[in-house]
Amino acid sequence: MPADGGIGASTKRREDVRFLTGNGNYTDDINANGQAYVYFLRSEMAHAKINGIDTSDAEKMDGVIRIFTGEDFTEVGGVPCGWEVTDRFGKPMQEPRHPILAHGKARHVGDPICAVVAETLEQARDAAEAIELDLEELPAVIDMKDALKDGSPKVHDELESNLCYDWGFVEENREAVDEAIRNAHHVTTLELRNNRLIANPMEPRVAIGMFDRTTDEHTLYTTSQNPHVIRLLMGAFVLGIPEHKLRVISPDVGGGFGTKIFHYAEEAFCTFAAKAVNRPVKWTCSRSEAFVSDAHGRDHVTKIELGLDEEGNFLALRTDTHANMGAYLSTFAPSVPTWLHGTLMAGNYKTPLIYVNVKAVFTNTVPVDAYRGAGRPEASFQLERVIDKAAYEIGKDPIELRRQNFITEFPYATPVAVEYDTGDYNATMDKMIEIADLAGFEARAAESADNGKLRGLGVNCYIEACGIAPSNLVGQLGARAGLYESATVRVNATGSISVMTGSHSHGQGHETAFPQVIAEMIGIDPSQVDIVHGDTSKVPMGMGTYGSRSLAVGGSAMVRATEKIINKAKKIAAHLMEASEGDIELKDGQFTVAGTDKSVAWGDVTLAAYVPHNYPLEDLEPGLEETAFYDPANFTYPSGAYACEVEVDPETGKVTIERFSAADDFGNIVNPMIVDGQVHGGIGQGIGQALLEQAVYDEDGQLISGSYMDYAMPRADDVPFYTVDHSCQTPCTHNPLGVKGCGEAGAIGSPPAVVNAVVDALRRAGQDITHIDMPLTPSRVWQAMQS
Repeated sequence: MPADGGIGASTKRREDVRFLTGNGNYTDDINANGQAYVYFLRSEMAHAKINGIDTSDAEKMDGVIRIFTGEDFTEVGGVPCGWEVTDRFGKPMQEPRHPILAHGKARHVGDPICAVVAETLEQARDAAEAIELDLEELPAVIDMKDALKDGSPKVHDELESNLCYDWGFVEENREAVDEAIRNAHHVTTLELRNNRLIANPMEPRVAIGMFDRTTDEHTLYTTSQNPHVIRLLMGAFVLGIPEHKLRVISPDVGGGFGTKIFHYAEEAFCTFAAKAVNRPVKWTCSRSEAFVSDAHGRDHVTKIELGLDEEGNFLALRTDTHANMGAYLSTFAPSVPTWLHGTLMAGNYKTPLIYVNVKAVFTNTVPVDAYRGAGRPEASFQLERVIDKAAYEIGKDPIELRRQNFITEFPYATPVAVEYDTGDYNATMDKMIEIADLAGFEARAAESADNGKLRGLGVNCYIEACGIAPSNLVGQLGARAGLYESATVRVNATGSISVMTGSHSHGQGHETAFPQVIAEMIGIDPSQVDIVHGDTSKVPMGMGTYGSRSLAVGGSAMVRATEKIINKAKKIAAHLMEASEGDIELKDGQFTVAGTDKSVAWGDVTLAAYVPHNYPLEDLEPGLEETAFYDPANFTYPSGAYACEVEVDPETGKVTIERFSAADDFGNIVNPMIVDGQVHGGIGQGIGQALLEQAVYDEDGQLISGSYMDYAMPRADDVPFYTVDHSCQTPCTHNPLGVKGCGEAGAIGSPPAVVNAVVDALRRAGQDITHIDMPLTPSRVWQAMQS
């Protein structure tokens, strides 16, 4: 059993007290003395030449301080991309400039053209309405395949074409894969779309720029998942501000899901404008504005082919994907359909030959970047859908076909360049079958039929790569930043601890889980451990939170720093007890001499570190504070098996999820309750993608699902009560905690389970339907049944 509050305990989240009582400190809660407000005038056209901007009337209006246009930013850098992809011919991707304010052309609906800074937001908005824009509408290109045709309108005139890159992986496998599929006993082919999504975190984005002329220092408050990366990108590549003169603070953040990883133009603008007008400048994104300014997610179109032999063994896999980049390259956008997607196409299976081709395309749409799972959901969806279709075509049980092809020996090097260190896919499948009560499915299906409904069962297995690393590898793959994490552990004189971490929380429960790790190592109560994050002036350089890296990478940095603390504290304890350092043991907050009753308390040792009256001064400096940087040796590889049962109303096509079960392997678990919550949230988002959500553009580039009236977010009655289990644990072998990551699993494993279930329900009713593209709205399901 875990110690009280230590590793393995389902302690309540300490941060929830302030959140639930309305005492959270979010960026929009912060107001600086004398602050001004900014309103961005955004393009209402998807593609337009900017022939002129007349601000003369607007500048005379009450409260207007200054109006900015793209001309004000010609001497600063554009918003940078943090990852360069090299295509299959060895050529770097096409990388257009992303101006802070549109200059020359507007390239998507929502592209900011002007920014009005005024005394109040209302005055800024009124002045923006008085600006006269001379825009010449140009033909827009929205469809990715159309964008690659000869004569198609160019999103960026200076580029050769709308093709960002043509990536192949693993290129040397290409001919062998082609031959294996040509000669396969059976080939299953499936064309599918991974629908474009809008993240919609509870808290919209906010930025407040400040400038102190007495010290020449800039401060930016922002809703970011990684403030140090914002400081690096904005300071070094956009505004040219030395890092010691730029402080980025990210206080409480209400949800991110990837959309708050990236450096946005609005952050750079507020920082720049604060110095230009000598006033703090604040921008709060409206919800409708977020639909056309936050990075979108997914938006892949794929053809996947799976070759099998006579027994149903997987021989080769080939995919051809078009991935939408939108109008500009967002911070990590190029890596999502390549290194975060192609490297996971082996899934849980020992397919010997795999080739992945990705064509990334510019269109006149909002930029697309990482969204919960980032590449892994796209890979899992393709793979698990084509396996289900293959099972149907060759007359094999979907579970048995998967079992037959499972990887069973570890470590396992896949043909797509990653090595799984641990896993037990049969164990998670067994647990899923148990908790989902698959033995009782036929009886439930019969009951549904009696009620005039079609019941279907969908299963799938997934694997994901979390804690992307190591830095030297990702550097070779095009990353323009390191992917380590940092921690400083500061022990106070009375024994309490402050931990400064580069891992930022936007809902994961860091302030609860991180202290559990430190408390377990030392044997103290977690309440004695405080977590400090989100301020570049207080914490060492870190890479933030995304990709389920918090515990695997950030937590490992804390472990390493705490190990240094314990080693030093043992030296002090040995001196106090006149014993050999090698004989000192630490347990339950007490240092003891092995084999004796001599002991000294944790608090006595920490006090001696800061009041060194009896101290080994000749050997040791006073104080008790250590820093560690942790760069993982490999990804971690969570995996699992999911089951979904649906009822389909044949009269309307409406899909209702009746049961959902998830058996996950996350390695060692620090706080089971937090893990449950992360899985629940991820499944909810995956169900939203499968059944409800889609960002839809018309042929002119207008986002016609640009509000909650048209973009269907899942509500409580759209999701069932979940059965989740994470008792199947194969600890990670290359981090000190043995953890793997859990935050994205639900969003990866749920979409194929839902779609498989719906297709199964229709097949059971005699419908010859092999696929329906997400979201499976009632109209789509009904139409499929009619055709």
